Amino acid sequence: MAEMTLTELTALLRECAGEDESIDLDGDVLDTPLDDLGYDSLAVLQTTGRIEREYDIELAEETVAEAHTPRLLLQFINAGLAERETAAV
Repeated sequence: MAEMTLTELTALLRECAGEDESIDLDGDVLDTPLDDLGYDSLAVLQTTGRIEREYDIELAEETVAEAHTPRLLLQFINAGLAERETAAV
């Protein structure tokens, strides 16, 4: 996997932390604060923990704490995936 998409991230958020039915995660949510989407820091940590296990990457807690939007979270995840691929070469 070269890059995680927003669709994949929102699917994992739903699986790990549920979904607020009043919020449309399939809409334009890239720059919507995760708190506004119904995901607190614990929900994000649960999701990133699963991503770390499934994709064999490590995300620093400080970095994850800075990811206030899906766009930022995807940037950190995709940087970790790119780093893993580079290290494997």
